Amino acid sequence: MNTIIRKSMLSVAGLAFAGGVFAGPIAAHANPVDAKPVAVAVQSDAPKPQGDQSRIALNDEQTANVKAIIAATKKAGLPERAAVISIATSLQESKLENLGHLGDANDHDSLGLFQQRPSSGWGTPEQITNPEYSTTAFLKGLKQVDGWQDMPLTDAAQTVQVSAYPDAYAQWEQQATDLVAQHWNS
Repeated sequence: MNTIIRKSMLSVAGLAFAGGVFAGPIAAHANPVDAKPVAVAVQSDAPKPQGDQSRIALNDEQTANVKAIIAATKKAGLPERAAVISIATSLQESKLENLGHLGDANDHDSLGLFQQRPSSGWGTPEQITNPEYSTTAFLKGLKQVDGWQDMPLTDAAQTVQVSAYPDAYAQWEQQATDLVAQHWNS
């Protein structure tokens, strides 16, 4: 029994020594006064994107539509979060393309950036395919959602859009956030 305890103690001492040999030289040369953190955690009140994120490359037309959505959001006096929700919604609905009637591939009479429907009262086809008008119409619906600023993006978008795929908006939150950060002040 004594031999087992002694071997265990020697093993622990050996591990401690080995750890000291490897960590010791690094620790011996560290100067705590000059030490700087490698990463800094930043607390943010902004909701974090939910689930797996998607991303697409944008062409000039899509980028112009991002800028139009941001301009309409600013004109409405709403914060960046409203633009993020709007852009994520448009990414899901049309990939930021101002879609006209797509024939048999069309979802009923859905048109424009947000795939809004004239038959559902969103406006005329001409209005719905105007990026400023369609964004303003979406934002008007968003403002009617109690607590939209603090709810998950997909819930806010779904409450306005009433989509058959209510969770699909979440996948675009990071790209929408990045686009707003890039273009909000430009």
